[in-house]
Order: sequence, then structure tokens, then C-alpha cells
Amino acid sequence: MARRRGNVLSDDTEAARGQILKAAESVFRRYGVLKTTMDDIAKEAGVSRPTVYRYFGDRDTLITALIEARSRRLFDKARAYLRERETFAEQVVDGLVFLVEHGRQDPIVRLIVSPEHMDLATALVGSTGLAARLTQEMWAPLLDEARRRGEIREGLTDAEICQWIALVELILVGRMDFSSDGDPENRRMLTNFLLPSIVTEAAFEKNKARS
Repeated sequence: MARRRGNVLSDDTEAARGQILKAAESVFRRYGVLKTTMDDIAKEAGVSRPTVYRYFGDRDTLITALIEARSRRLFDKARAYLRERETFAEQVVDGLVFLVEHGRQDPIVRLIVSPEHMDLATALVGSTGLAARLTQEMWAPLLDEARRRGEIREGLTDAEICQWIALVELILVGRMDFSSDGDPENRRMLTNFLLPSIVTEAAFEKNKARS
């Protein structure tokens, strides 16, 4: 079996995929996403190009897997952070600011969502439904808890809420490129325009009284 810097790829499929993704991260940082080829990734991983294709059918599949892996690492941190909040309204506002700020600091995410890569981002994140899928994965456990507490408006599905959150998240990325996570205008926008569309009137008023 081909070697990777003195070590064989793991016999475990998921571990081997992880090794290849780690190599891809390295070359993406070195050359940029658009200039990186599967040959570059194979060379960095110490394997043949056909070996990379055995684990990832094409380049877009590999990039998507990398986005998913890095997003899930962030989600674990975000949910732990948000469970310190008492209400879903607080979780939404603090959570979006947290996710966008930390996502913007991620070097791979920044490479993918930077202006020069917008066509790629639109193809991978938008048309494939990746953004909505990841958003629902992040928020579904918190939405379940909020519904049990009676904080979510009647008639809204998780999918609808997560599509709306994903859209607002993209808007917030642009805003925070010109401000900061501590900018009160960001939180005001989320509180006044996002929260009323998701939480009950009682939950909204409770949040206003606490802020």
C-alpha cells in the first residue's frame, strides 16, 4: 500500500479519509482551493491519485467532506457554549454571532467563502443543499429542546427555520467582515428581525426584558 510520510494509510476507511482530508487542508492553504489539484493532494498524502479517488469520487466531494468535518468540530463547541443560555432566543442571537465569527477565523472556510471562490461556494454549499443540511444538523437538538419549552412559533418546521437561519448567517458573514462580533448592530438586527419570525411573542418579550 502507498505510504504517507512513512506511514501507510489506515486500514479503517474513515481514518484513511481523515488522513487524506488533512493532506488536502495543507495544500489548500499553500496553493489556494482553485489552484489545488487531486495530484497535489495525492502527493501531500503520499499516495497515488487513484487512491484519493477511491476515497473521494471527485474534487468537489473531497471539498464538501472537508467543509462538513470542519463545520462539525465547530458545532460541538457552539452547542456546548449555547447550552449555557437559558432561552432559545438567546441561543439564536449568541449562536449566530459565535458561528459566523469562528467560521470567519477558520482558514479553510475563509478560503472557500472568499470572493474569488464564490462560484465554488455557490455550487458546493448552495445548489447541493449543504448549507441547509449543516444548519439543521447544528440547530436540530436545540430546536427540539426549545419546542418542549414552548418557545417556537406554531406552524414552523425545523427545515424552514434552518433555511432562514442559514440565509441570515450568510448575510451576517458580510456584515461582520466590516464590523466585529461585538458590534451591537449585529445583535440588534438579529433580535429585531430574526427572532420574531421564529420564537413566540412571549419568548420574544421575555428576551427583550432580559436584554
